Amino acid sequence: MHAAEKIELRALRAWYAAATAIERSEYDWRLVEIGDALCSVSCSEPSPLINRVLGLGSQSAPSVELLTEIRELYRRSNVSRFFLHVVPEQVGADRAELLTAAGFRRYRGWMKFTRAPGPVREARTELAVRQIGSDEAADFAAIVAPAFDLSPASEPVLAALVDDPRWHVFMSFAETRPAGTGGLFVDGNLGYLDFGATHPDFRRRGSQGALLAARLRHAFAAGCRTVVTMTGEAVPGDPQHSYGNIVKAGFAEAYLRENWVPEDA
Repeated sequence: MHAAEKIELRALRAWYAAATAIERSEYDWRLVEIGDALCSVSCSEPSPLINRVLGLGSQSAPSVELLTEIRELYRRSNVSRFFLHVVPEQVGADRAELLTAAGFRRYRGWMKFTRAPGPVREARTELAVRQIGSDEAADFAAIVAPAFDLSPASEPVLAALVDDPRWHVFMSFAETRPAGTGGLFVDGNLGYLDFGATHPDFRRRGSQGALLAARLRHAFAAGCRTVVTMTGEAVPGDPQHSYGNIVKAGFAEAYLRENWVPEDA
Protein backbone atom coordinates (compact mmCIF):
# COMPACT_ATOMS: atom_id res chain seq x y z
CA MET A 1 0.00 0.00 0.00
CA HIS A 2 1.29 3.46 -0.88
CA ALA A 3 2.34 5.50 2.17
CA ALA A 4 -0.27 8.12 1.24
CA GLU A 5 -2.98 5.48 1.59
CA LYS A 6 -1.58 4.01 4.82
CA ILE A 7 -1.55 7.32 6.64
CA GLU A 8 -5.09 8.22 5.53
CA LEU A 9 -6.39 4.86 6.70
CA ARG A 10 -4.65 5.23 10.07
CA ALA A 11 -6.04 8.74 10.43
CA LEU A 12 -9.57 7.47 9.83
CA ARG A 13 -9.17 4.69 12.40
CA ALA A 14 -7.80 7.17 14.94
CA TRP A 15 -10.70 9.57 14.35
CA TYR A 16 -13.19 6.75 14.79
CA ALA A 17 -11.51 5.65 18.02
CA ALA A 18 -11.48 9.22 19.35
CA ALA A 19 -15.26 9.49 19.07
CA THR A 20 -17.00 7.94 22.06
CA ALA A 21 -19.21 4.89 21.66
CA ILE A 22 -22.24 7.08 22.36
CA GLU A 23 -21.25 9.63 19.70
CA ARG A 24 -20.64 6.88 17.12
CA SER A 25 -23.95 5.22 18.00
CA GLU A 26 -25.92 8.46 17.66
CA TYR A 27 -24.22 9.07 14.32
CA ASP A 28 -24.79 5.45 13.26
CA TRP A 29 -21.09 5.27 12.35
CA ARG A 30 -19.12 2.04 12.14
CA LEU A 31 -16.05 0.64 10.46
CA VAL A 32 -16.37 -2.75 8.79
CA GLU A 33 -13.55 -4.80 7.28
CA ILE A 34 -14.30 -6.85 4.17
CA GLY A 35 -11.18 -8.56 2.90
CA ASP A 36 -8.49 -5.87 2.80
CA ALA A 37 -11.07 -3.10 2.42
CA LEU A 38 -12.03 -0.86 5.32
CA CYS A 39 -15.63 0.33 4.91
CA SER A 40 -16.75 3.45 6.76
CA VAL A 41 -20.54 3.37 7.07
CA SER A 42 -23.09 5.80 8.49
CA CYS A 43 -26.74 5.40 7.52
CA SER A 44 -27.52 8.82 9.07
CA GLU A 45 -24.92 10.62 6.93
CA PRO A 46 -25.58 11.01 3.18
CA SER A 47 -22.08 12.27 2.41
CA PRO A 48 -19.55 9.94 0.71
CA LEU A 49 -16.86 11.69 2.73
CA ILE A 50 -17.97 9.41 5.57
CA ASN A 51 -19.40 6.57 3.50
CA ARG A 52 -16.29 5.39 1.69
CA VAL A 53 -14.01 2.41 1.25
CA LEU A 54 -10.23 2.50 1.75
CA GLY A 55 -7.54 -0.14 1.24
CA LEU A 56 -9.10 -2.04 -1.66
CA GLY A 57 -6.49 -4.23 -3.35
CA SER A 58 -3.76 -3.51 -0.80
CA GLN A 59 -3.25 -7.19 0.05
CA SER A 60 -4.81 -9.13 -2.80
CA ALA A 61 -6.56 -8.51 -6.10
CA PRO A 62 -10.25 -7.72 -5.56
CA SER A 63 -12.92 -9.96 -7.04
CA VAL A 64 -16.46 -9.34 -8.24
CA GLU A 65 -17.63 -11.33 -5.21
CA LEU A 66 -15.79 -9.06 -2.76
CA LEU A 67 -17.06 -5.93 -4.50
CA THR A 68 -20.59 -7.32 -4.41
CA GLU A 69 -20.23 -7.96 -0.67
CA ILE A 70 -19.18 -4.33 -0.17
CA ARG A 71 -22.17 -3.08 -2.15
CA GLU A 72 -24.47 -5.31 -0.11
CA LEU A 73 -23.09 -3.91 3.17
CA TYR A 74 -24.07 -0.38 2.14
CA ARG A 75 -27.40 -1.53 0.72
CA ARG A 76 -28.32 -3.18 4.03
CA SER A 77 -27.30 0.03 5.78
CA ASN A 78 -29.62 2.09 3.53
CA VAL A 79 -26.67 3.99 2.06
CA SER A 80 -27.29 4.49 -1.65
CA ARG A 81 -24.11 6.44 -2.47
CA PHE A 82 -20.58 5.79 -1.27
CA PHE A 83 -17.06 6.21 -2.62
CA LEU A 84 -15.00 3.18 -3.50
CA HIS A 85 -11.45 4.54 -3.49
CA VAL A 86 -9.34 2.85 -6.15
CA VAL A 87 -5.55 3.23 -6.38
CA PRO A 88 -4.75 2.15 -9.96
CA GLU A 89 -1.51 0.32 -9.12
CA GLN A 90 -3.25 -1.64 -6.34
CA VAL A 91 -6.30 -2.76 -8.30
CA GLY A 92 -4.70 -3.30 -11.70
CA ALA A 93 -5.03 -2.41 -15.37
CA ASP A 94 -8.28 -4.35 -15.78
CA ARG A 95 -10.02 -2.41 -12.98
CA ALA A 96 -12.54 -0.68 -15.25
CA GLU A 97 -13.86 -3.99 -16.55
CA LEU A 98 -13.89 -5.50 -13.04
CA LEU A 99 -15.63 -2.55 -11.37
CA THR A 100 -18.17 -2.16 -14.17
CA ALA A 101 -19.02 -5.85 -13.91
CA ALA A 102 -19.56 -5.41 -10.17
CA GLY A 103 -22.01 -2.56 -10.73
CA PHE A 104 -19.83 0.54 -10.25
CA ARG A 105 -19.20 3.60 -12.41
CA ARG A 106 -16.31 6.08 -12.44
CA TYR A 107 -16.74 9.40 -10.63
CA ARG A 108 -14.48 12.41 -10.15
CA GLY A 109 -11.23 11.35 -8.51
CA TRP A 110 -9.05 12.82 -5.80
CA MET A 111 -5.48 13.92 -6.42
CA LYS A 112 -3.01 12.79 -3.76
CA PHE A 113 -0.08 15.10 -2.98
CA THR A 114 3.12 14.59 -0.99
CA ARG A 115 5.68 17.00 0.42
CA ALA A 116 9.12 16.51 1.94
CA PRO A 117 10.65 18.75 4.63
CA GLY A 118 11.93 22.11 3.46
CA PRO A 119 11.27 25.84 3.69
CA VAL A 120 7.63 26.66 4.33
CA ARG A 121 6.07 29.47 2.32
CA GLU A 122 4.74 32.24 4.52
CA ALA A 123 1.13 33.20 3.94
CA ARG A 124 -0.02 36.81 3.91
CA THR A 125 -2.96 37.25 6.25
CA GLU A 126 -4.05 39.33 9.20
CA LEU A 127 -5.71 36.26 10.71
CA ALA A 128 -4.14 34.62 13.75
CA VAL A 129 -3.47 30.86 13.54
CA ARG A 130 -2.97 28.50 16.46
CA GLN A 131 -3.55 24.96 17.60
CA ILE A 132 -6.77 24.46 19.55
CA GLY A 133 -7.97 22.19 22.33
CA SER A 134 -11.29 20.86 23.54
CA ASP A 135 -12.61 24.31 24.49
CA GLU A 136 -12.84 25.29 20.81
CA ALA A 137 -13.59 21.87 19.32
CA ALA A 138 -17.26 22.74 18.77
CA ASP A 139 -16.26 25.86 16.79
CA PHE A 140 -13.98 23.71 14.64
CA ALA A 141 -16.79 21.23 13.93
CA ALA A 142 -19.30 24.00 13.17
CA ILE A 143 -17.06 25.25 10.32
CA VAL A 144 -16.00 21.85 8.95
CA ALA A 145 -19.42 20.17 8.76
CA PRO A 146 -21.14 22.59 6.33
CA ALA A 147 -17.92 23.19 4.36
CA PHE A 148 -17.65 19.46 3.65
CA ASP A 149 -21.42 19.03 3.11
CA LEU A 150 -21.68 16.90 6.23
CA SER A 151 -24.87 16.83 8.27
CA PRO A 152 -25.15 18.67 11.63
CA ALA A 153 -25.15 15.22 13.27
CA SER A 154 -21.46 14.92 12.33
CA GLU A 155 -20.37 17.79 14.57
CA PRO A 156 -19.87 15.79 17.82
CA VAL A 157 -17.65 13.23 16.06
CA LEU A 158 -15.71 15.99 14.29
CA ALA A 159 -15.14 17.74 17.62
CA ALA A 160 -13.77 14.47 19.00
CA LEU A 161 -10.67 14.84 16.80
CA VAL A 162 -9.03 17.02 19.44
CA ASP A 163 -9.16 14.10 21.88
CA ASP A 164 -6.66 11.99 19.91
CA PRO A 165 -3.01 12.92 20.61
CA ARG A 166 -2.02 12.13 17.02
CA TRP A 167 -4.53 14.63 15.64
CA HIS A 168 -3.35 18.24 15.87
CA VAL A 169 -6.21 20.63 15.16
CA PHE A 170 -5.60 24.22 14.06
CA MET A 171 -7.85 27.22 13.53
CA SER A 172 -7.50 30.74 12.22
CA PHE A 173 -9.17 33.66 13.95
CA ALA A 174 -10.25 37.19 13.11
CA GLU A 175 -9.69 38.63 16.57
CA THR A 176 -11.92 36.25 18.57
CA ARG A 177 -14.07 34.94 15.69
CA PRO A 178 -13.26 31.47 14.31
CA ALA A 179 -12.42 31.85 10.62
CA GLY A 180 -10.88 28.64 9.30
CA THR A 181 -9.86 25.12 10.19
CA GLY A 182 -7.21 22.52 9.43
CA GLY A 183 -6.22 19.14 10.86
CA LEU A 184 -2.87 17.34 10.95
CA PHE A 185 -2.51 13.65 11.79
CA VAL A 186 0.99 12.49 12.74
CA ASP A 187 2.00 8.83 12.82
CA GLY A 188 5.73 8.14 13.02
CA ASN A 189 7.46 10.01 10.20
CA LEU A 190 4.26 10.47 8.20
CA GLY A 191 1.86 13.40 8.37
CA TYR A 192 -1.61 13.76 6.85
CA LEU A 193 -3.53 17.01 6.33
CA ASP A 194 -7.32 17.12 6.25
CA PHE A 195 -10.34 19.22 7.26
CA GLY A 196 -9.17 22.44 5.65
CA ALA A 197 -12.20 24.73 5.60
CA THR A 198 -13.05 28.43 5.82
CA HIS A 199 -16.15 30.12 7.21
CA PRO A 200 -17.98 31.97 4.37
CA ASP A 201 -17.48 35.30 6.13
CA PHE A 202 -13.69 34.98 5.92
CA ARG A 203 -12.97 33.64 2.46
CA ARG A 204 -10.14 35.16 0.41
CA ARG A 205 -8.34 36.44 3.49
CA GLY A 206 -5.45 33.96 3.43
CA SER A 207 -6.81 31.54 6.01
CA GLN A 208 -6.03 28.29 4.19
CA GLY A 209 -2.54 29.35 3.16
CA ALA A 210 -1.74 30.26 6.76
CA LEU A 211 -3.21 27.03 8.10
CA LEU A 212 -1.26 24.97 5.58
CA ALA A 213 1.97 26.71 6.62
CA ALA A 214 1.28 26.26 10.34
CA ARG A 215 0.54 22.55 9.95
CA LEU A 216 3.59 21.93 7.78
CA ARG A 217 5.88 23.60 10.31
CA HIS A 218 4.27 21.55 13.08
CA ALA A 219 4.61 18.32 11.09
CA PHE A 220 8.30 18.86 10.33
CA ALA A 221 9.01 19.80 13.94
CA ALA A 222 7.34 16.51 14.96
CA GLY A 223 9.72 14.56 12.70
CA CYS A 224 7.56 13.96 9.63
CA ARG A 225 9.60 13.09 6.55
CA THR A 226 6.57 13.00 4.27
CA VAL A 227 3.33 14.98 4.53
CA VAL A 228 0.29 13.88 2.53
CA THR A 229 -2.86 15.72 1.51
CA MET A 230 -5.48 15.55 -1.25
CA THR A 231 -8.24 17.39 -3.06
CA GLY A 232 -10.54 16.85 -6.01
CA GLU A 233 -8.89 16.32 -9.38
CA ALA A 234 -8.66 19.34 -11.65
CA VAL A 235 -11.47 19.48 -14.20
CA PRO A 236 -12.41 22.17 -16.76
CA GLY A 237 -14.64 24.87 -15.33
CA ASP A 238 -13.68 24.26 -11.70
CA PRO A 239 -11.53 27.02 -10.18
CA GLN A 240 -9.82 24.53 -7.83
CA HIS A 241 -8.77 26.97 -5.11
CA SER A 242 -7.68 24.13 -2.82
CA TYR A 243 -5.58 22.58 -5.58
CA GLY A 244 -3.77 25.86 -6.13
CA ASN A 245 -3.17 26.43 -2.42
CA ILE A 246 -1.69 22.95 -2.05
CA VAL A 247 0.71 23.43 -4.96
CA LYS A 248 1.76 26.86 -3.68
CA ALA A 249 2.57 25.24 -0.33
CA GLY A 250 5.19 23.07 -2.01
CA PHE A 251 3.30 19.82 -2.53
CA ALA A 252 3.82 17.68 -5.62
CA GLU A 253 1.21 15.50 -7.31
CA ALA A 254 1.70 11.86 -6.28
CA TYR A 255 -1.10 10.05 -8.12
CA LEU A 256 -4.76 10.35 -9.03
CA ARG A 257 -6.92 8.10 -6.89
CA GLU A 258 -10.07 7.06 -8.69
CA ASN A 259 -13.48 7.22 -7.04
CA TRP A 260 -16.14 4.74 -8.09
CA VAL A 261 -19.79 4.83 -7.02
CA PRO A 262 -22.69 2.37 -7.43
CA GLU A 263 -24.01 2.68 -10.96
CA ASP A 264 -27.49 3.60 -9.71
CA ALA A 265 -26.25 6.27 -7.27
